[in-house]
Amino acid sequence: MYSEEDIASAIKAGALTEEAALSFRAHVAQLRQTPAVDEEHFRLVTGFNDIFVVIACVLLLISVNWIGAALAPWFGALASAIVSWALAEFFTRKRHMALPSIVLLLAFVGSVFFANYIGFGESSGVVFASALAALAAWLHWRRFRVPITVAAGATAALGSMVALLLTVLPEAKNFISIISFVAGTALFGLAMYWDSADTLRQTRKSDVAFWLHLQAAPLLVHPVFTALNIFDGQTHWGQALAVITLYVVIALISLAIDRRALMVSALIYVLYAFSSLLKVYGVVSLGFAITAFAIGSALLLLSAFWHPCRKFALSIFPPAIQARLAPIR
Repeated sequence: MYSEEDIASAIKAGALTEEAALSFRAHVAQLRQTPAVDEEHFRLVTGFNDIFVVIACVLLLISVNWIGAALAPWFGALASAIVSWALAEFFTRKRHMALPSIVLLLAFVGSVFFANYIGFGESSGVVFASALAALAAWLHWRRFRVPITVAAGATAALGSMVALLLTVLPEAKNFISIISFVAGTALFGLAMYWDSADTLRQTRKSDVAFWLHLQAAPLLVHPVFTALNIFDGQTHWGQALAVITLYVVIALISLAIDRRALMVSALIYVLYAFSSLLKVYGVVSLGFAITAFAIGSALLLLSAFWHPCRKFALSIFPPAIQARLAPIR
């Protein structure tokens, strides 16, 4: 399995011509009856060896943390961070293995966070530990360029700012949904920045945007649906209509930006709202099954006709915005 980044690297190295690469992409798009730009590719597993290496890395990191923690808890986390970086030098920088690179990045940033959290203490630990984790992610990005690193670093930076806000203004915890929505909006804006830098989805920038969208989606969706109070007691028709209207809006946005993360994050709320509504009308045992059947069928139809649906969604936006989104082919 070869990614768009691999094809771009082959073109740069002279192994493929630009014309041959375009012809290959067109051939694959014709076979799948959908253009590559609508496939939302990202590298995860290129073979079972990826899984094998991940298992070995996880076992090694757990053992290193365990042994180091016997001396001091912070030392175990620090040792895990050092080993994670060392392993990345081979499996990420030389072997370019996707899944091990993701796991080692998360292990590195997480270990830096916990080492500093334990060191600073609980009072101000989250603020400084998150800030240093963001710095660690930036250093890792400069060295290895793993696409998920930007999302991890941005999340750590936002976590540090939110923790600082809650420390300075404790009453801000009453507005945690608003804070979450603002953080999600910031991540979504950053994701769109990376998306607009590669509208053809042929470089690492598209993968960076994918992980940012995946992180932003729950932060955006959860506060909005929570405000509808669909989990408080029985669901009525007004709430159900609001949920479905909101989901249609989310679907249109997802179609326009050619990303599915928002729709997936909002799916549980739609399922819960309509299964609860059916229970109110006496459909108890099959309420969730009927709801899942209806929504699953609708999503499959949307997936089958994603390309023509995108044409309609993009027509809503002005040309200036369309130019910054994935094109219709």
